[in-house]
Amino acid sequence: MGITMVLSLLSGVALFLYGMSLMGDSLKKVAGNKLELILYRLTNTPLKGLLLGTVVTAIIQSSSATTVMVVGFVNSGMMKVAQAIGIIMGANIGTSITGWILCLSYIDGSSGIAQLLSTATISAIVAIIGIIFRTFIKKKPYSDIGDIMLGFAILMIGMQTMSGAVSPLKENPHFVRLLTMFTNPFMGILVGIVFTAVLQSASASVGILQALSITGSITFAAALPITMGIGVGAACPVLLSSIGTNKNGKRTALIYLLNDLFGMIFWSIVFYSVNAIVHFPFMGEIMSPFRVALLNTVFRLLTILVLAPFIGKIEKLVFFLIKDTDEDNEEQADFDLLEERFLNYPPLAITQSQLAVNGMAKKAYKNIRRALALLKDFSDNKFNKIQEKENLIDKYEDKLGTYLMQLNMHDLTPEQSKQTAKFLHTISDFERLGDHAVNISRVAQELHEKSRIFSDAAKYELHVLESALKELLDLTINSFVDEDLVNAAKVEPLRELIGILCNDLKMRHIKRLRNGQCDLNTGFAFNDLLTNYDRIAAHCSNIAVAILELDSSNFDMHEYTKSVRKLKDNNYVSTFDYYEQKYNINGYQPEAEQDTKAAAKNPVKAVEAKK
Repeated sequence: MGITMVLSLLSGVALFLYGMSLMGDSLKKVAGNKLELILYRLTNTPLKGLLLGTVVTAIIQSSSATTVMVVGFVNSGMMKVAQAIGIIMGANIGTSITGWILCLSYIDGSSGIAQLLSTATISAIVAIIGIIFRTFIKKKPYSDIGDIMLGFAILMIGMQTMSGAVSPLKENPHFVRLLTMFTNPFMGILVGIVFTAVLQSASASVGILQALSITGSITFAAALPITMGIGVGAACPVLLSSIGTNKNGKRTALIYLLNDLFGMIFWSIVFYSVNAIVHFPFMGEIMSPFRVALLNTVFRLLTILVLAPFIGKIEKLVFFLIKDTDEDNEEQADFDLLEERFLNYPPLAITQSQLAVNGMAKKAYKNIRRALALLKDFSDNKFNKIQEKENLIDKYEDKLGTYLMQLNMHDLTPEQSKQTAKFLHTISDFERLGDHAVNISRVAQELHEKSRIFSDAAKYELHVLESALKELLDLTINSFVDEDLVNAAKVEPLRELIGILCNDLKMRHIKRLRNGQCDLNTGFAFNDLLTNYDRIAAHCSNIAVAILELDSSNFDMHEYTKSVRKLKDNNYVSTFDYYEQKYNINGYQPEAEQDTKAAAKNPVKAVEAKK
């Protein structure tokens, strides 16, 4: 096999992969969000899910793309794991349609209708129409339709190029001997797995197998194990897509692998056991592109028919393989509290809501603490954990908001109305706290990836400010969970101090920038952190106000806050003075290296020690 032949084969593979990608992506653009809406709205039964998965995958020409979408839906909570199983099974069937489309590239003829149906003619017509749509009709969706046609034409040309490259090999005895090695089922399955994992496309692997079949050297005995392995190898991109998702997202990706793995194991045992007894006469049959397409479809269809009755068992298996932690069970317990049947008993529904909001508050608090820790010790796992928990906090807001609005439609006493109003006000603030945790984590990621560090003075100032922010969060969350009015009253003075500190630190950092002590890039990150800290403090203030205002006859958060700041009583002033002394940022001395190191370890004690 000369270098020219290898390059020709690889160029054909490249054109094929690009054409398939362009066609699939453009099909999704033409469909807009309709495919996604269909996927997660019309999957209330396994049969519907299976049919939808088949149709959608046949349209976008990629079982991996369909499954990756489903992983995203399950990860976001829009779809349950049980719903995803049917779609994934259907995707396994739908992806075999590509093999039949590729059979068009093997239609040849020199005259009449056969010539009109030849690959060259079809590709030429589709390419011409596609380039006209793409170049001269800019209006969507016509330009996207043009891309679909161009993708199809490129795909067909790629198949022709691959077929042309391998055609001379049918006369090569070494190549024929190499292919006969694949009649060993284990070797064939292994080749199918590895080859598809590298290409990250089952359709591409089937296409190449079809191209090789024209050499006349691929028998049924060689094609079957390779086809079995192709399904398992196609799970590689799906498993990669689940990195960074929650446990349900990972379970969904695992289902894709298990479907093909079970199919491979089951049919390997059944088929080769029966063959050992009866010796099937068709094992030596020479495969053609059409026969490869048929084999691929039949194998996938039979696999799903065997597995479909066990959807419930598959769900239990993935939950067994990826177990929930105590923390996961705690989160599910919070959602289980919001039972619709409790809505007819408002006191009970309010108690349940209180417990669920408390769970949300604790999750938001922990996520901010994680983000602050990430600034000092960054890792991708910790970063992904913050993003995962932010999705959970969003889910809390959605479920609690819906539940409380339903509760408001019932007859409530004035006191009960106040309670639900308090929860509705605070869940949006807790959700925003989660958003700021994500913002801080992204600043930490940028600092880590670009190897940027703050000056010693900036580090010290941030340590002091973060200590104040942590105390504010402790006061806010504890006062909310325990309904502690005394601690709630301390929140606003500390919030005011943090606002002043944020403004002061911005001015100090500008001065350092002018003096060349800090660079502009770290200056942006520093400002981003201060902005997020200031907004976190503001949301803490809103939560505390909701607690204090609950006893008032008028629930008007903004008016109450204004009155508190305007009529600062002795308690407010003394509390503010206490925190102003505790979180004094003027204790930093750049020339005192030991003091700086001590301050970095414990900024609050360092400040107090200098007084």
